[in-house]
Amino acid sequence: MKFILGRKLKMSQIFQGEKVIPVTLVEAGPCWVTQKKEEEKDGYQAIQLGFQKKGKKYRYQREFRVDPQDYQLDQEIKADVFQIGDKVKVQGVSKGKGFQGAVKRWGFAGQDAGHGGKGDIRRVGSIGSAFPQRVIRGRKMPGRMGHDQVTVLNLRVVAVDGEHGLLALKGALPGNRGSLIKIESQ
Repeated sequence: MKFILGRKLKMSQIFQGEKVIPVTLVEAGPCWVTQKKEEEKDGYQAIQLGFQKKGKKYRYQREFRVDPQDYQLDQEIKADVFQIGDKVKVQGVSKGKGFQGAVKRWGFAGQDAGHGGKGDIRRVGSIGSAFPQRVIRGRKMPGRMGHDQVTVLNLRVVAVDGEHGLLALKGALPGNRGSLIKIESQ
């Protein structure tokens, strides 16, 4: 299994003959193995990777469920572990959009502008009958939107620059520019 932590840089495009491929550029690694989790001691097997080293500490640390016997402490993992054509799974935190109404948050159609709809066009409207005199749990209503963990599957690695630690992944990735991205092979 191949994996690495990275930072989303920006979207771009790569030309392959007559085709234009939309890609997202990721600053992938270098990462270092900071801890090994053993079945006997911790109850599960994993390794912990550190990314963006600042002195003796790391800005980000994340775990990957793999056999720790294949890795050594302080082992460096770079972007060139991936090859062009690899299928990957990417995890990140989506952009936060704050408090939003039901039309934007859930895609509701809103109400008619005519027949006395002055000022009520984008409102939710009725949220239920008289019984049970409360709002049912899970009702689609206005509220906080975004800033959720999102996993995108089946992205293809289009380009690898091991010297500069860059990966170009086909398609869009969750999150803002500069946000943490977790990349794993499928």
